[in-house]
Amino acid sequence: MAGKSSVFDMIGPVMIGPSSSHTAGVVRIGRAAIRVMGEVPDEALITFYNSFARTYEGHGSDRAIIGGLLDMKTDDARIKTAFEVAKEKGLKYTFKSIGNASVYHPNTVKINLTKGEKKVEVIGESLGGGLINISRVDGFNADFSAQAHTLIIKAQDVSGAIAFIASVIAQEKTNIATMSVSRKGKNDVACHVIEMDSGLQPITIEYLKSLPWIKELIYIPDIDL
Repeated sequence: MAGKSSVFDMIGPVMIGPSSSHTAGVVRIGRAAIRVMGEVPDEALITFYNSFARTYEGHGSDRAIIGGLLDMKTDDARIKTAFEVAKEKGLKYTFKSIGNASVYHPNTVKINLTKGEKKVEVIGESLGGGLINISRVDGFNADFSAQAHTLIIKAQDVSGAIAFIASVIAQEKTNIATMSVSRKGKNDVACHVIEMDSGLQPITIEYLKSLPWIKELIYIPDIDL
C-alpha cells in the first residue's frame, strides 16, 4: 500500500477497500449512530478499539466513519473525501484509539455524538462482510443489526410493558424478529430493542410516543434504505 490515498479504489460508484470490516461495516455503524440521534451531529468523538485502533488510519476506517456520520451510503464516492465534506458541513470530529480492551469485540468503535444539548453514545461492532452489531446505546445493551426495521424504546419499568408494546406492533401484522430488554436497575428505566421484518406506520409510532410511561422512542428503518 503506497499510502492513505490508495486505500479506496473507485470503480464507478462502488467503494472497494481493503476490508469490508474496515469500510462498509464502519460506514453502516456511523449511519446507525445518526439514526439513534435523529440527525447529523455538530460534534463527534470517535474511539477505535483493539484491531481498529491499530489500523483505522491505514485502512480508511476514519474516513468511513465520518462518511457514515454524514449519512453517506457504502457505495458513495464522496467517502474518499469525507474529511473535506465534513469541513464543508461543519461537522467537528476527534479520533481516539485504545489498543487493548478485552471487553470489546476486535473491531469496535464507540461514537459520542453532540447536537446542541443532546448527547448520544453508540457502540458498534463490525463483524465482517459489511455486517454490523450495535451492541450498546446510551449505556443499555442493544444488539441489533440495523438491517431490519428497529424500535428502541426507553420506558418506565412497568408491569406488562413488553406484552403491550408487542400487541401494538401485532395490530399492524408486523412480525417481531428479535426483542431484548435491559435496565440499569430494578424499577429503573428499561430499554426495549425490537427488530421487525417490516416497518410501522407513522400513526403507530406517534401513538407509542404519546404513552406517558414511554420516555423516548427511536425508529430506525433498514440502514441501507
